[in-house]
Amino acid sequence: MTHFLPSVVRGLAALSLMLASAAAVAAEIVDAAYVEAALARGAVVWDVRDAASYKDGHIPGAVNAGELGAVLRDPNREDWLPTSQVQAVLGKAGIDPLQREVIAYSRLGDPNAYHAQAGLRYFGARSAKVFHGGLDAWQAAGKPVAKEATVLPPVALTLAPPAASEVLWTPAMIERIKARGTQIVDTRTPKEFAGEDVRAIRGGHIPGAINMPFEDNWVDPQTGTKLASKQVNTRAGMSLKPTEELQKLYAGLDREREVVVYCQSGVRASVTASVLRDLGFKDVKLYEPSWLGYAGTLSAPAEREVFFNVAALNGRLAALQGRVGELEAELTRVKAAR
Repeated sequence: MTHFLPSVVRGLAALSLMLASAAAVAAEIVDAAYVEAALARGAVVWDVRDAASYKDGHIPGAVNAGELGAVLRDPNREDWLPTSQVQAVLGKAGIDPLQREVIAYSRLGDPNAYHAQAGLRYFGARSAKVFHGGLDAWQAAGKPVAKEATVLPPVALTLAPPAASEVLWTPAMIERIKARGTQIVDTRTPKEFAGEDVRAIRGGHIPGAINMPFEDNWVDPQTGTKLASKQVNTRAGMSLKPTEELQKLYAGLDREREVVVYCQSGVRASVTASVLRDLGFKDVKLYEPSWLGYAGTLSAPAEREVFFNVAALNGRLAALQGRVGELEAELTRVKAAR
């Protein structure tokens, strides 16, 4: 029987390679090598940054439709624009999520790339992925950068309304709170969760939610703060933790049960949603209105509830306006004295 062993070994090796390849295709979060191969086979690579950043340098072959939040989201509610408007913007840019694989990217760790992917998913994309490393990882891998824009032929799109399997709206969120069977993850900062940092009409969090800031997915969750204070000068700390560490991070969640993630408006939470799916969680949904929409629904129950102090804000604005007036008067006096 020993003469059968080489063929068995070769068969197992081939099967292992096939499984690894299938896993790579199934993965939602991809690397520079995957993006390069995807471009070669005709995938659409979508740069979700603003037009000026795109013009300064982008992945060759990538398309741009303007900064994601500015062109595809309502400026007040911070939800996606109506489906007809979304399909018009994507169609004009030649981004066809119904027929082609689409990979979204920005800078290393930018959650907007994940939110673009989330939007593609629940508008019916055939295959939507995200390049976490973005332009930083692309350049670090020694890949070329282009400045000339890529223009794809426009496409006529008929996108489906957001799928219930991908996203929840407030009535469905409240139903799940009452049923108490859903795992709810709040990906905002601890101060937002505790009602100490109020960014909507109310502060606090959804009852039963656990706080797991989206930055915890990074190698160094403090990178954003360190960049702002100039303790570091690169975004390297925003790289994702190794898979084993991410598995430990979410070990307290049941992979077989529904998980709903939210943040302030759905952007940060989309990062955790993709990470969880890549870790094998079976049913992950994004609560699209997130805290901004939930807080505005005053009948929705909340924990650590704090109402925004409008009077205090008006007082601070009045004081600021007074100070501006004083500075303008001083500037006028200085100019007159010359």
